[in-house]
Amino acid sequence: MGSPIAAVTCSLLVHCPPGQTAPLPSLTDDEPVLGEPASAVTISLVCSSVQVIGHSNFGSIRATTCVYKGKWIYEVLISSQGLMQIGWCTLNCRFNQEEGVGDTPDSYAYDGNRVRKWNVTTTNYGKSWAAGDIVSCLIDLDEGTIAFCLNGVSLGTAFDNITRGAGMAYFPAISLSFKESVAFNFGSLEGYHPLQDMPSVDLIKAHKLLGCQQALYLLWLVLQEGKLVEKDTSTWQLQGEPTVLITLAHIFNHFAPLMCKVYLVEDVLMNFLLSILEQGGAVEAHPLIQQLLDLMWLLMEDYEVHECLKQLLMSLLRAYRFSPIIPDLGLQIHYLRLTAAILKHEKSRKYLLNNVLFDVLRSVVFFYIKSPLRVEEAGLQELIPTTWWPNRFTKEGKESKEVKEESAEERLRRRAYDRGCQRLKKRIEVVEDLQVQILKLLLNNRDQGGGEASRYIFLNKFRKFLQENASNRGNLTVLCPPEYMVCFLHRLISALRCYWDGYRAKNPAALSSEEAYVPPQLFYNGKVDYFDLQRLGGLLSHLKKTLKDDLVLKANIVIDPAELQAVTMDDLDEDEESATSTAQRPIAALAIGSALSRPSWLSSPTLGRANRFLSTAAVSLMNPRRPLGALEKMKARTLNVEQRTEEDIEGSHGNEGLLLGRPPEELEQPITENSLLEILDGIVMMYNLSVHQQLGKMVGVSDDVNEYALALKDTEEKISRCPKRRRDIYEELVKSQKVFSEKLNHLSRRLAWINVTIYSKEKMQDIYWLLCVCIRTIEHGDRTGSLFAFMPEFYLSVAMNSYSALKNYFSPVHSMEELPGYEDTLTRLAAILAKHFADSRIVGTDIRDSLMQALASYVCYPHSLRAVERIPEEQRITMMRNLLAPYEQRPWAQTNWILVRLWRGCGFGYRYTRLPHLLKTKPEDANLPSLQKPCPSTLLQQHMATLLCSDCEMAPSFLNSVLNQLNWAFSEFIGMIQEIQQAAERLERNFVDSRQLKVCATCFDLSVSLLRVLEMTITLAPEIFLDWSRPSSELLLRRLAQLLNQVLNRVTAERNLFDRVVNLRLPGLESVDHYPILVAVTGILVQLLPGFQASQVGLLYTALPACLSWLFLGCLRKDTVLPGESEEQLCPCSVPNTPLNE
Repeated sequence: MGSPIAAVTCSLLVHCPPGQTAPLPSLTDDEPVLGEPASAVTISLVCSSVQVIGHSNFGSIRATTCVYKGKWIYEVLISSQGLMQIGWCTLNCRFNQEEGVGDTPDSYAYDGNRVRKWNVTTTNYGKSWAAGDIVSCLIDLDEGTIAFCLNGVSLGTAFDNITRGAGMAYFPAISLSFKESVAFNFGSLEGYHPLQDMPSVDLIKAHKLLGCQQALYLLWLVLQEGKLVEKDTSTWQLQGEPTVLITLAHIFNHFAPLMCKVYLVEDVLMNFLLSILEQGGAVEAHPLIQQLLDLMWLLMEDYEVHECLKQLLMSLLRAYRFSPIIPDLGLQIHYLRLTAAILKHEKSRKYLLNNVLFDVLRSVVFFYIKSPLRVEEAGLQELIPTTWWPNRFTKEGKESKEVKEESAEERLRRRAYDRGCQRLKKRIEVVEDLQVQILKLLLNNRDQGGGEASRYIFLNKFRKFLQENASNRGNLTVLCPPEYMVCFLHRLISALRCYWDGYRAKNPAALSSEEAYVPPQLFYNGKVDYFDLQRLGGLLSHLKKTLKDDLVLKANIVIDPAELQAVTMDDLDEDEESATSTAQRPIAALAIGSALSRPSWLSSPTLGRANRFLSTAAVSLMNPRRPLGALEKMKARTLNVEQRTEEDIEGSHGNEGLLLGRPPEELEQPITENSLLEILDGIVMMYNLSVHQQLGKMVGVSDDVNEYALALKDTEEKISRCPKRRRDIYEELVKSQKVFSEKLNHLSRRLAWINVTIYSKEKMQDIYWLLCVCIRTIEHGDRTGSLFAFMPEFYLSVAMNSYSALKNYFSPVHSMEELPGYEDTLTRLAAILAKHFADSRIVGTDIRDSLMQALASYVCYPHSLRAVERIPEEQRITMMRNLLAPYEQRPWAQTNWILVRLWRGCGFGYRYTRLPHLLKTKPEDANLPSLQKPCPSTLLQQHMATLLCSDCEMAPSFLNSVLNQLNWAFSEFIGMIQEIQQAAERLERNFVDSRQLKVCATCFDLSVSLLRVLEMTITLAPEIFLDWSRPSSELLLRRLAQLLNQVLNRVTAERNLFDRVVNLRLPGLESVDHYPILVAVTGILVQLLPGFQASQVGLLYTALPACLSWLFLGCLRKDTVLPGESEEQLCPCSVPNTPLNE
């Protein structure tokens, strides 16, 4: 098209809400006005271009400038690939959330998402667009035609004979869906006028003035040994070349005002600077850019330099963001090299950090490598000519247990695919290295010549950036996109570790980055702002009141009494409300809430109410661990994040900066520079805000590959079995095979890009390093005793989530077992989960549930269960004691499931991985629910037996609570199936609510799991029930017998309620059947009855009639699994409905 993307805007846009249009300004208006924003879209002015983001179903906007004769053009930069309709409309068009541009008679639009054109009706037109494409919208009001171009290539005439005449004028307009975005700018095409003319006169003037400057720059070169060498600018300033300097001053007198205009900055200055770097070599090999920046600061007014640098960085960021991806990523590298060259200039860097990088533009874009939406766009077909995908999955979508030998053809394809991935990786690493280089410049703390060092400016801006993303999680326009966060996190880790190890090289006593952690005093000394993020012990204001004495004793920190009084008044109502809501939660609600709540293993931490005292605690800080005297008390300065200086962070002259208030448990060993500790803390917070969520989201591409691979495999098998006479079927199958193969080729190349940019080995090591940082931070915080409550919740969340990411997201490309110290890390994390899931210092419901679910997941898998068994014996016993605490007054379902998982594989008929009754009725059903393979722990079972036998109070309190919950769960289940049966018997058509079915199935599963815990207890410690010398044994045995009778009466009676509901085969109740509950009851009886003594025979006949009839009348068939049988011998059994009292 010939003109820069970020040119002067064609016109400003206003919203067109339903039933209302914008006023019609004159075509000769110098500055069109911007209308009042509505909720449908967001309009922002960036680099003098108009960016539009959709915030409704299908919002529409139009320009304030119209045309009524002649030929005109405007351009739209596609920022996202979604549903949009771009074109022209008249003043009479009325749009709503269903009808947009092109859906009304006098509006015309092109839709590259669906490759169609719209004018009330729709037909095929044009080509598909992608993010980064430029759409040109052309209108010829002399001929009455509308056409479109994509990236400068004409798509042909879209509409002809459009309405013209008196009163008809056309406005640029667009309709776009939720979260879609575009940027408007002007372009030129032969024969068409832009809606706003190019500044031709200023362009000519700027080019000539720049040419004069270039001629003078040549005078700086001297000949030495046959080479041209540039003189140092300082020589000009100190010794002077009066003629040259005066001439340059005159040139800049005319050149400087032009450099305040964005079009000229991009078209003239940016292209000139890029041409310097096109000569190749490192950025340092081109000092002319640094000298030019020196001259700009010397010869231009400050406000002119500021505007010029701002527009220059904005143009670079936009060019980097929207430039097309080509095989060598040359455009991205080009723009990043110039960005690094500009930021290498100290004065320019500090100005940009202070005023532009985080305040005006979203600088995180510089650290993002966008994923190509079209394989052809990135040239991936040339880089990876051979595609490959794993065939390790069964029809059920599970990893195959059989390791199939790879064929020679598959081996060659895989190796060729790996070589292509390596070529791609090398090219992307060039971009990543430049991004890390930029961050290293921003983290420089040695450039103190012109004021505060860059690192401390960056640190304050970075903290503010985190605050915006933590406090506006529902505001999409403020949040940094998670895909940007992922890349930013990895680059920041690389830059941080480089500076960390550099400090260690100069200070051998300090810790290396491999030993990095965040010291606990950062969490309570008020030097670091944690916004409204929840602490482990609750709100910061509450902790200051309750732990003020501990702060004095352990950290020599005294809270200002005036602040305490303000805090008390501020939180009085909240404390009362919290206490009321907690008291109103019934036990049953706690249980079922835990059972049905969303898994918080992957959830983000709870955000508490913003606390005004969080970051600026008024404290008095004394020398470490000295007796406090009345005269020593002094108030610390109260500072906002923006007001902090290097001394406040790093400390000096006895002031420890961020490390004030060191607890006695912390050694006085230097860790690293304090500023690096706060950056590390911010990295952990950033992972928690959105990085983990994005890592999980990108796994979807791998899942798509697996699904298509299974579909292709299934299609090929059908082709091989297709009869030759059915040619029609054969041809359809071949078509399907071709579609699946093409889709797999596309996805495998896209997956290669994702594996290199997100799931590479280096990225996995970054996440593993972050996991180790969190583990060490938690361990150090735990040693401080009660002060551990000040730690933000997100440290525990990141520890759990990063482990989950390593285990679930990076495999099978990379295995966690390859990481150094993997076994030790697993054990240390197990110790944290085992200790803190019942830690009284942790009060948040969400984080406690997350810890419980993480522990439950840990004991499901052999490798992590072995890690639990490796923790010290004392911690194991404490964990089991906490698990055996009474179930009342706490969410007990997760605790019960942990005990069940420790037992599964040892119980009666309890080795199955698929529900046996479903395997018999639906053996070929691929959607059968699959259970984790049993991996019981005999070691933890022994600890449980020892605790129950040795503690006379623990056993009855625990078992009574289990029996209480069993009574509740089974009663709720029976009540629900009665309602389901009544609904099914009505003549009118009734549908049972899916939520009710889910709750019903959950109550059944809870009943079975509680029975299994009882079986486990009776097997490990039968004397609790059978040794009547114990005061509670007879009562426990009677209660158990009554509940077993109740279960068998309801389940085994002929043609009873349970039977009828099971036979309905309702979706959602697949797990409800005779087998799971009856084998659990049988397991209890098999362990209980052989231990009866003569004195207990009376109880045998009075309390266990249903149990005896069940056990001795042979209701279980001979193919029922017995405890000694292997898993391969497992046969599904159906339990006949035997009358109870035969």
